[in-house]
Amino acid sequence: MFRVMKKKIVVIGCGFGGLQFVNHLKKGWFDIMVIDKINHHQFPPLFYQVAASQIEPATISFPIRKIFQNRRDVRIRLAHVLSVNSAEKVVETSIGPFAYDYLVIATGTRTNYYGNQAIEENTMALKSTYQAMNVRNSTLMNFEKILYTEDKGALNNIVIVGGGATGVELAGAFAEMKEEVLPKDYPNIDYSKVNVYLLEGGPHTLPAMSPFAQKYSEAYLRSMDVIVKTNTLVQQYDGEWLTLNNGETIRSKSVIWSAGVQGNAIDGIPEASLLRNGRIKVDRFNRVEGLTDVFAVGDVAYMETEKYPKGHPQLANVAIGQGKNLARNLQRIEKGNEPLKEYEYRNLGTMATVGRNKAVVDLPFVKFKGRFAWFVWMFLHLMLILSVRNKLVIFINWAWNYFTRNNSLRLILKDTD
Repeated sequence: MFRVMKKKIVVIGCGFGGLQFVNHLKKGWFDIMVIDKINHHQFPPLFYQVAASQIEPATISFPIRKIFQNRRDVRIRLAHVLSVNSAEKVVETSIGPFAYDYLVIATGTRTNYYGNQAIEENTMALKSTYQAMNVRNSTLMNFEKILYTEDKGALNNIVIVGGGATGVELAGAFAEMKEEVLPKDYPNIDYSKVNVYLLEGGPHTLPAMSPFAQKYSEAYLRSMDVIVKTNTLVQQYDGEWLTLNNGETIRSKSVIWSAGVQGNAIDGIPEASLLRNGRIKVDRFNRVEGLTDVFAVGDVAYMETEKYPKGHPQLANVAIGQGKNLARNLQRIEKGNEPLKEYEYRNLGTMATVGRNKAVVDLPFVKFKGRFAWFVWMFLHLMLILSVRNKLVIFINWAWNYFTRNNSLRLILKDTD
């Protein structure tokens, strides 16, 4: 009987958390509205490969309408969410208001520039497929300029700020690109003067992983001639010169900022439920503190548990698990006769790749590195890709790159006017 008058669920964002939430709602139980500012689901773990010309952007971007084309209970709107009116149970967007019975916020994170406007204006971020393409275009264009520019100093240096998984993986990809791929396209460039820098504010790369992973990721990078600088903060960047906290300067026209993220919170969420980093406080059922019928999942959600008193790590597996659990709990609420289940993250491990045959894997029971770790990393990431077609295309690209040490994806896509 409860299915006759369908309740309205508005889902803001279709990342890992939002997608899994909708996918695990039984068909026909609710009237579901998915609101996102882009028309595709993205796969952030492989943004760096798009930026380094290893795979095509289309292989990690999945049209939302295609994903839900067999769900007649799901509607999709492209819009920017402006605010939430929890008293009226309405979401205000750039295309008008949408009423809800349940609201699920799955807006993820954006790049954190720590209030430095100059850095935000002059560096490149890597938080979307579009931004990954910008990094690719800019990097390749700089190599074109090296061929005819007399003062090559700023063009010769690629600087990645932030030594987390994204920074480490991107630095390794650019190092391989510099050594194996670009010399075939640009044989007249003196690559002994081309440098890849990785700057990390803490004492080690991969600060969220084990000392084992930190040690070997840094060793791998140094063996690939990446200039790794730890305990190093960027104080200023004017588009050409980086000023570091130790007084050192680096000249570069190519700076990628991956030094931190902040939650994409929405206006209308009570201030008491917001952290300074933009994450939204939720209880063990992902309900936003201080609100009823409003939930948050994924990277934007901050949930304290006994195992994770400082909140869960901002990983895909957490978002996926929270999305699934919340879907099941809302269905329990609608049935009215089942207790809700608290969310608890079961750590399945973390991993990062540095380059061909170079990766580190932290599992709860074992840690390992090298070629086997690299194959494990590839397999698990391939399994998370949504469509069979995209899995196959990515696998073929990886296999081709592995055996030929070359690819044909180095397209500069920009307006020529």
